Amino acid sequence: MLDWLANSEFALWVNQSWGWPIALTIHAFGTATVVGLAFIIGLRVIGFFQTIPYTSLNRLVPLIWVAVIFQAISGFTLWMTKPASYLADGMFEIKFTLVIVAVIVFWYFHGILRRETPEWEASGSDSSRGFKFAVAACLLWAAVTIGGRLTAYLGQLYAT
Repeated sequence: MLDWLANSEFALWVNQSWGWPIALTIHAFGTATVVGLAFIIGLRVIGFFQTIPYTSLNRLVPLIWVAVIFQAISGFTLWMTKPASYLADGMFEIKFTLVIVAVIVFWYFHGILRRETPEWEASGSDSSRGFKFAVAACLLWAAVTIGGRLTAYLGQLYAT
């Protein structure tokens, strides 16, 4: 099945045309959007950017979910060009596991933001649960980014 994916018409197009740079560009912009906005939200909850109202953070979350969808599509596109290599790469497995955990943690964090930001705005401070999830989300998305870069670089080492 992995050989079939790697030799599919779509995977061949990605490898032999503008497919790879297009998918990689979308993946890079998706990463910048997810990590950048998650950090803006997380850092605000941690105590930075105090001029940003807590309630306005909720407007950034849908952009993160759209970027996650673009990440999934572009990531799958890149993955299917050499699925056996990626599945044999331990760093890729770690990165993919971190992505799943980061999405789940951010999903919960999103719920906390939706429910608690009006209270935070009224009291002028966030909850300890919000703080913990903000730190966890930032650390996880940073780890995903590092894992992605290590997958690219370490995967090249194993390929030679």
